[in-house]
Amino acid sequence: MRTPAQRRRHTQWVAEQVYLNWLGPYFKAYHFKKTNVTGQGFRVQLLRESGRQGLLLFYDPSIGPGNFQHLFDFIAEQTQQLGYNLSTSDQRTAEHPRYRETIYKHFLKPKPKTCTATGRCQQHYGNVTVDLVCINDQPGFIRFFSNPFDDSIFTPAHTFDELLSKIFNQPPADEVIQNRIKAYYKR
Repeated sequence: MRTPAQRRRHTQWVAEQVYLNWLGPYFKAYHFKKTNVTGQGFRVQLLRESGRQGLLLFYDPSIGPGNFQHLFDFIAEQTQQLGYNLSTSDQRTAEHPRYRETIYKHFLKPKPKTCTATGRCQQHYGNVTVDLVCINDQPGFIRFFSNPFDDSIFTPAHTFDELLSKIFNQPPADEVIQNRIKAYYKR
């Protein structure tokens, strides 16, 4: 899905910890939203449907399309570090009468080798999906959610709050890291 040059640029973005500009603020916005505190920081929307839990991270122009794309990939990479395999990454585009919608998707599954002594496999948080939804090539939001398995062959799932905390509960960006935003602003 990415060219070698794009992958190198993303690796540099991660090494320079540019993600610290947004992980903590989105984490805080999530908790504000859960407690019905409005008007604070970045916009998020909680997702709770059919056993799935998650959130939408709405794009803010201060982030820039390039940084938002990197953030999307970074969330999936960090999920892999929690015992997941990247099952698939794809992109699909739908032409609508007034706009074009493109969805980039990372679908992650728990590694099958993590089973307990009882034979029940560790599902961690269930399957995890990270989507980046763009309208007319402009970022709209990142959808990040977990879908736990309801099956006795799996251990009980950890909560989405725990998943979010593992990835998003990060220290704030210092001035040097804040100054790197512009370098990755554009795609």
